Amino acid sequence: MPDGPPQKPPDYDNDFYAWTQHQAAVLREMAVSDNRFDRENVAEEIETLGRSERDAVRSQVRRVIQHFLKLQHSPADAPRLRWMCCVNDARGTLGDKLSQTLRRDVQERLASLYENARYQAELGLREYGEAEAGERLPPDCPFTLDQILEARWYPDPMVKP
Repeated sequence: MPDGPPQKPPDYDNDFYAWTQHQAAVLREMAVSDNRFDRENVAEEIETLGRSERDAVRSQVRRVIQHFLKLQHSPADAPRLRWMCCVNDARGTLGDKLSQTLRRDVQERLASLYENARYQAELGLREYGEAEAGERLPPDCPFTLDQILEARWYPDPMVKP
């Protein structure tokens, strides 16, 4: 693999995260003769913008999984529509932010994202007096990334509300 960033930068509009990481690497490689320019901190700020996008995508995936688990395992009827609305809202954010690079990132980290979402779902089920349902949540993610992203797809309830 050649040293440094690739010659052709990722597209700003189609993969903002990859673009930020590339631009920061290029900036660090550039010769700067004017000591008034704070290259390292500017590069770090650019990288931070990209990490914020990445973190937002990861957060929304966790949010979808959390609500999928509640929809699938809760017998409660009242909160179902609100959970579906939360999933829809998270998918809207994902549609705005998800690039190929971030899709790969989420796919690679799906197991760890699931672990956190599972715990949040367990706490949410306890809130509705459904501790038993929370204890039965699967240890591994039962959802694919395509299902998480697919508009209007929701898991079938294991217990009818």
